Amino acid sequence: MNYKLNYILPVLLCLMMGCNSKKRDGEAQQSTLIFPKGEKVTNNNFTGTVYLHTMVEGDSLNTNSVGNVTFEPGARSKWHSHPAGQILMVTDGVGYYQEEGKTKMILHKGDVIKCQPNVAHWHGASADTAFVQVAITGREKGPTVWMEAVTDSIYLSKENNKPGI
Repeated sequence: MNYKLNYILPVLLCLMMGCNSKKRDGEAQQSTLIFPKGEKVTNNNFTGTVYLHTMVEGDSLNTNSVGNVTFEPGARSKWHSHPAGQILMVTDGVGYYQEEGKTKMILHKGDVIKCQPNVAHWHGASADTAFVQVAITGREKGPTVWMEAVTDSIYLSKENNKPGI
């Protein structure tokens, strides 16, 4: 594992665990953004409104890119795959993740997904709740391969299971 990633992952995990604070006397949790929301994504790889804050650009020393991705309710990626894989760490909201041929998973803050290399998948927000994830994407084996849009019937499917690595 690259030395930069050895430092980034522990910091991200600490931030994920410590940035929401409970109010006194049992009041509801208050959500706090960990990283900036970023700029609105203007390419056609997503349905709905998505924002990206690039935190680390992959380079010749560390090919991993790291980005904070915010999906507004109903927003989602197209089907896609990563030749070197991807890790998704959920920092806020409720979202979905699905691999081709498998049932859709419902994701919550603290969930971590390991996307295997070259496995078609999609991810995004639930229909009524925004979703924020940190995406760590390997680039050493090539760029993301974008496919078709996720249909409403797949997106709205009630089938789901628990996330896992």
